[in-house]
Amino acid sequence: MKKKTVLYAILIVLVAILILVNICQGSVSVSLSDIWSILKTADTQSTMGKIIMQIRLPRIVEAAFLGGALALSGYLLQAFFQNPIAGPYILGISSGAKLLVAVLMVLSLNMGFVMKSWMMIVVAFIGSLIATGFVLVVSFKVRSMSILVVCGVMVGYICSAITELIVAFADDSNIVNLHNWSQGTFSAASWNDAIYYIPIVLVCLILSVFMSKTIEAYMFGESYASTLGIDIKCFRFALIVVSSILSATVTAFAGPISFVGIAMPHIARTIFKSEKPGTIIPAACLLGVIFALLSDLIARSMFSPTELSISTVTAIFGAPIVISMMVRSRRRENG
Repeated sequence: MKKKTVLYAILIVLVAILILVNICQGSVSVSLSDIWSILKTADTQSTMGKIIMQIRLPRIVEAAFLGGALALSGYLLQAFFQNPIAGPYILGISSGAKLLVAVLMVLSLNMGFVMKSWMMIVVAFIGSLIATGFVLVVSFKVRSMSILVVCGVMVGYICSAITELIVAFADDSNIVNLHNWSQGTFSAASWNDAIYYIPIVLVCLILSVFMSKTIEAYMFGESYASTLGIDIKCFRFALIVVSSILSATVTAFAGPISFVGIAMPHIARTIFKSEKPGTIIPAACLLGVIFALLSDLIARSMFSPTELSISTVTAIFGAPIVISMMVRSRRRENG
């Protein structure tokens, strides 16, 4: 217990450090004294105040909440499929959400109506469910996780290709924003969006914590869970809905972000040397926050003023982790 507490404390300290560094670093460097002065007076009028209060802080909050949400979504999918290789990006679920949101964006631009944040969330959720439905159908037909992953990747490629066609033929000056969003970015973060995604993420996190004991029982097999009085169908439905809501929320506001959902739960298991959902859920969320903040810092600072997409950075660090997981999984299957 003491070791676990120390590990959680280290992760929280890392989050705090990254938040501070993200506030300080950028195209314009900000000193600690300036930050304290601006936060103390809630200054939003000066140039430095606008940079911190209206640009950097909303971006940090969005990266933190959506990074944690993506890690949690990945963990719930892994619990659902009983396999550590599952994740919203790998299985094409994020791409399904991305496609429908892109369609809504283009329609709103062409028809001249203002697209509300809740519209993006609803449409992204529908896209996530459609992609998830396809993955579920495949999972019932085949038992091999590697085939399921390949099918998910193919779904992702198809949805991404259609999205790129939509982006290519959309006729509007704002299409640059659509292109940036389709690659994954926190650059459009605002406090107006925060009132939507913060409650959604917190509610899903609370629900996941309440389901942690049920998830733990489910990990021992459906038969064992049934003997404890767990309604397997309702439980699996709750898992997939909560995971889809989290994935859809991330996609709606930041676009599709790769590898966070699959890699962070794996790192949490490795660090804490545990499979218990009560331990892994908060650990994966904290690691998702850390990974998203670090990736965003790299994306906007490394080649400043040019900004990389978040998925570019997360893929560089996340892909090797996924490859190692698949190699280990294959070795276990071969005995």
